[in-house]
Amino acid sequence: MSQTLPSAEPGIAAPAGTPKKAALASFLGSAVEYYDFFIFGSAAALIFPTVFFPDADANAAIMSFATFGFAYVARPVGAVILGHFGDRVGRQKVLMFTLLLMGASTFLIGCLPDFNTVGWWAPALLVLARLCQGLSAAGEQAGASSMTLEHAPDNRRSFFTSWTLTGTQGGQILAALVFIPVLALPDEIKYGIGWRVPFWLSAVVVVVAFFIRRTLHEPPAFEEAQKTAQISKLPVADLLKAHWRDVLRVICCAFIAAVSTVFGTLAISYAKTVAGVDGTTTLWLVVGANLVALGTQPLFGMLADRIGRKPVFIYGAVASAILTPVFLLSLESGSVPLMFLAAIGFFSCGYAASNAVWPSFYAEMFSTKVRFSGLAIGTQLGFLMAGFAPAIVAAMGGIRPGGWVQISIFTAVICGIAAISALTAKESYKIPTTQLGLK
Repeated sequence: MSQTLPSAEPGIAAPAGTPKKAALASFLGSAVEYYDFFIFGSAAALIFPTVFFPDADANAAIMSFATFGFAYVARPVGAVILGHFGDRVGRQKVLMFTLLLMGASTFLIGCLPDFNTVGWWAPALLVLARLCQGLSAAGEQAGASSMTLEHAPDNRRSFFTSWTLTGTQGGQILAALVFIPVLALPDEIKYGIGWRVPFWLSAVVVVVAFFIRRTLHEPPAFEEAQKTAQISKLPVADLLKAHWRDVLRVICCAFIAAVSTVFGTLAISYAKTVAGVDGTTTLWLVVGANLVALGTQPLFGMLADRIGRKPVFIYGAVASAILTPVFLLSLESGSVPLMFLAAIGFFSCGYAASNAVWPSFYAEMFSTKVRFSGLAIGTQLGFLMAGFAPAIVAAMGGIRPGGWVQISIFTAVICGIAAISALTAKESYKIPTTQLGLK
């Protein structure tokens, strides 16, 4: 982490929880999730077309990107199941399950046989493992955001929950640093055992996160709901009855996550195929932008605690739309310093604003009894756009010469939908935690 997590401001009582520990646990859980997701995305762009789709020729990239998207198909299903148990039995128990499932799925991907060994069984097994990753991810960020928000002081909810998504930056940095040496290996090693090592190393991150998360207790708001018999028997039914508009709003706002896959997956393929930028350079771009985002995201969270969630989120969406073509054209410039400046501006100073704020912005739309379910279902349905963004844009010709236009238009549309949806939301930064989501 790049900053110390401070306690509540003097004179303002914090809930009887552990906001710093909850933020750290959320940071590490998201780091695990996005380490796993980013190494899969990098491999889908640079490795899997050769290892799992050697007979697909021109369609290999599209088919490889489609495996990346399959996790997002499983996520809505996982959101319903894990959201139910998260609101029924507790946030912490479900978060322990998601952590272990993600770690096991990622490790097993590194053990899969390639196409030359078992034929089409190889991509089939890859898809199965990817579906398990998706089931895990469906509950991870929703549960971590719910837990952190409910542990946090009322006046610092956005700052503390921003560490959930800052963990994604930590995971992406670690994944890129692990993957960069793999790309430098000779082809026979890189496409043999080399690409598997990053997947096996995920076990180390899982173990660290496991021992921190297992000691974290349930948030005060959830414990109070248990004591007063306010736990919903059917959270999803209650959610759709009382919060269906909020669920739709979160779905549309969550389209903004496609910016992350455009930056971290699609742009890597575009840079390599169109601009001739080597994979190592593009991964260093990801590392640099995410390192800066480690500092900017908590700052955006602090800003949202002062001026509100909506203006910060909308700024991030608009900035992402404007800066996407700038970043893509910088990849064609041949100037590495310009690429880094554009990447930092686009990701760390633009998209990072929405990314930091959405855990509190979305979670505050729901009451405690359905918060996990609402956050999980809304985000995972919206994240389908992020999952299939690389395959959609690739099919539109986005990774051919001049494809920056298609990528930029696609990004502008999804950012516009997210910003307009955010405008319809109720500003919640001054509402006490116990009153959130109440009509």
